[in-house]
Amino acid sequence: MTTKTSLPAKTLHELTTGLSATQARLAERYPGEPDMRQPVHTVYGGAHLFKADTAKKLGELGLRVLQQYAPDAGGFAEALGLEVGLAETVYARVVEKLKREAVEDFRIDFEDGYGNRSDEEEDGHAVQAAEEVARGMAEDTLPPFIGIRIKTLSGELCGRALRTLDVFVTTLVQHSRGGRLPPNFVVTLPKITSPEHVSTLVAAFAAIEDALALLQGSLKMEFMIETTQSILDIDGTSMLPKMLSAADGRCVAAHLGVYDFTAANDITAQYQRMGHPACDFARHMMKMAFAGTGLWLSDGATNIMPVAPHRAEAGGSLSAAQVADNRRAVHGAWRLHAGDVRHSLASGYYQGWDLHPGQLPTRYAATYAFFLSGLSAASERLSNFMSKAAQATLVGDVFDDAATGQGLLNFFLRGINCGALTENEALRAGVTLEELRGRSFVKILKNRRGLA
Repeated sequence: MTTKTSLPAKTLHELTTGLSATQARLAERYPGEPDMRQPVHTVYGGAHLFKADTAKKLGELGLRVLQQYAPDAGGFAEALGLEVGLAETVYARVVEKLKREAVEDFRIDFEDGYGNRSDEEEDGHAVQAAEEVARGMAEDTLPPFIGIRIKTLSGELCGRALRTLDVFVTTLVQHSRGGRLPPNFVVTLPKITSPEHVSTLVAAFAAIEDALALLQGSLKMEFMIETTQSILDIDGTSMLPKMLSAADGRCVAAHLGVYDFTAANDITAQYQRMGHPACDFARHMMKMAFAGTGLWLSDGATNIMPVAPHRAEAGGSLSAAQVADNRRAVHGAWRLHAGDVRHSLASGYYQGWDLHPGQLPTRYAATYAFFLSGLSAASERLSNFMSKAAQATLVGDVFDDAATGQGLLNFFLRGINCGALTENEALRAGVTLEELRGRSFVKILKNRRGLA
């Protein structure tokens, strides 16, 4: 039987091939998630305070706060509102994480956490911080991810920001073994109000790389989304895609600056918080602009610190009432922070800022509980999905629902990377250890069909 059609072969060919250029542009713009670990947080600290062993000391302080105000799993779970059934596992894994790798990412801050100082003083701190990073590289004390935040490129601060970048990177390369940068080094660009801020930083990167004989593209950036102009440009369109284009492949992440953004929206300090609807709007805009581009998205910080209001004088002790006040204050800040982390995770933001060592226990506790509570459902869903997908047809290199399968696989990869899940727990989904470490859902399907 002959199948009748209305489109001539030539017309059909022209229609299908006419989309090839568009598809190629889309594939280049939206390559999917990068094949590497994303940190669950970025810890910010003033550049004048940074030392090669800062990450280690923050972990020790975080563990001390945990042991003082939640010496057992039950008390910690109650303070944070965690599921009772997860308490022991979460607590044990948080303690292990704080001892092993308390800080995943650290940003040496020359902006809000540093302030405006004389040029001589900032030059000195840029040199000092770079030398400490070089020492940390030699002694293997740096966190897996590290970088600096420079000042804004707006107005009179532009020259100061670029000079700090230059001094820091030049000093670091001069003092590091082999004249290299640390792994996963990034420069945070704050308060962006035009794509030209981004392109100017790209030009500075290229010039510094040439001068220091660094491989072109070595210097990477991340955006701070904290101005209204970052969301909507002067012509009323979204600036976010324009910023990404201006980055010329050098941007790895975009961070929401909650408090500058809410202030820019005329929201008073009393109502500036992570869960404000204005912040949710910014998160959704960032998701729409950057989903699939390979950029990591990071939420902001909880600014209520887990700090005890009472301190005993030398040789003295606190009253029972003061001890109780301290406990309530720390637990209240912990609960707020854990709730903010949960909100971020539910919004698809797997990274956020931490500003105090006392926030490290709650960062990991809320994150670990998120993955552990979803483990059973995700395992069943991925297993069922893989069984059905394996029977479907793979057209070319792309399975129709590959994004769904990859998203399910990413749940396990993220959980393992941060220490929330073990590899054995992930294997319950029916994947092998080799498949899991391969990180690709499409490759899993190909291998199972013998198409690799």
